[in-house]
Amino acid sequence: MTSPEPDAAGDRPHRVIDPVRTRPGKVATEYRKKARTSTAAAFALAISSAAAVLTLFAVFFPIAPILGVIGLLLGIVGIRAAKRPDITGRGVCVSAIVLSLFSIVMGVLFAAGVVTVLNDQNAVNRIERQVENLHDRLP
Repeated sequence: MTSPEPDAAGDRPHRVIDPVRTRPGKVATEYRKKARTSTAAAFALAISSAAAVLTLFAVFFPIAPILGVIGLLLGIVGIRAAKRPDITGRGVCVSAIVLSLFSIVMGVLFAAGVVTVLNDQNAVNRIERQVENLHDRLP
């Protein structure tokens, strides 16, 4: 058993009853440090969520894959950090990696679609006519 004094970071250990060592009439306790979620996992989820949202807006599609790659890298770092016994956040990292991969794939597909449309001269002419029609309708 360890003493219930705070560690250097100021965390107080949690009281955990260990039923294996408990004798009738006695309660054995262990004190353990509270596990913390990896900072990389939290940042990975925040950045990959932002990338997934930006994927849905056509104007921001070039930014989404970049944020997706950053979220992917942070997710990998978070998974590696979650292997330590006092760090949690593996599930957070997995969800961040899934969102990052979604953002990267959708951003690349959207970019490929835009490039394909802009390389077709007939499509460009139709877009120009529609822009001119909209411009003529403005007061």
